[in-house]
Amino acid sequence: MTLGYFNYVEASTPSSLYTTGKHRTRRDAETGEVLLEGIVLREREMEVYDARLLEGAQRPTLGRNGFELLHRPLLCRELDFLDDPRVCGEYYPQCADAIRAATGAAHVIPFDHNVRSATAYKAQKQSKGGQRVGRPEHITHGDYTLFSAPERLRMLAEPPSMTDTMREFVEPGQGLLEPELVDRGLASDGRFAIVNVWRNIAHEPVAVHPLALCDAQTVRPEDLVVFELHYPDRVGENYFSKHASRHRWYYYPEMTRDEALLIKQWDSAGTLARSDGARADADDQAAPCTFNFHSAFTDPSTPRDGPDRWSIEVRCLVVY
Repeated sequence: MTLGYFNYVEASTPSSLYTTGKHRTRRDAETGEVLLEGIVLREREMEVYDARLLEGAQRPTLGRNGFELLHRPLLCRELDFLDDPRVCGEYYPQCADAIRAATGAAHVIPFDHNVRSATAYKAQKQSKGGQRVGRPEHITHGDYTLFSAPERLRMLAEPPSMTDTMREFVEPGQGLLEPELVDRGLASDGRFAIVNVWRNIAHEPVAVHPLALCDAQTVRPEDLVVFELHYPDRVGENYFSKHASRHRWYYYPEMTRDEALLIKQWDSAGTLARSDGARADADDQAAPCTFNFHSAFTDPSTPRDGPDRWSIEVRCLVVY
């Protein structure tokens, strides 16, 4: 166990399952800096447990806890992760295979990715596809909400926008998904999910800005605050989190390029998703969790001269 420092939303912020229009991010057109509007963050010290020490039934799983570590060596050891077309063409299928094997889902469609590095972000480095390298995010958050998760599913049946990394792989006027697959995912007896595949892409194990994951079983609806993300072509939503002492955080020390971490961003079969926000029955142990809170965190034991973290996260749409 180590102690970590996390940025939570100020406790006085009203909880919300749907947007209030009061909390948002926007990107400065000149500097590229992501600016927070209408929200105050507070740093909290939390215990962070080594998930590698958990064995057997205690090992975290995607269904129960919202995250799961796999041993999945890269098929191409020298893949340039700043070459968007190669990442989409060569690495996306590996991510789809990993999720398909872990979940048994009928359809897995990778649709987007981010590369993160603190030094590359500061230097405003871009990929060959024009996407700017991001920085490790030190904000406790989940990537989708009751509104934005099904909305993202619908959008994937539409022609890609200017910010979609897969736009070169789709026929003009077509979407990544067939409309029938969207209907299947949104049907009352259907199920869809969004799962990220997170990987260290540096040759050294992760040292600085390690990624922490909050056990989904320790999160409650009253922790949630909707945050709008304003992009040039659309508005997305995240859930940010208010602090709760019950939150239990885990990480995998010194993650390597041979490991793939699955992070659940949304599951329509989860209790929160099925409740339409009215209630989330935490006692329904048979249901999978809805999503996972995650964040980079500050580990006081990290060497000052530790290598910069380079990571990639690929977002995948899953239809069962």
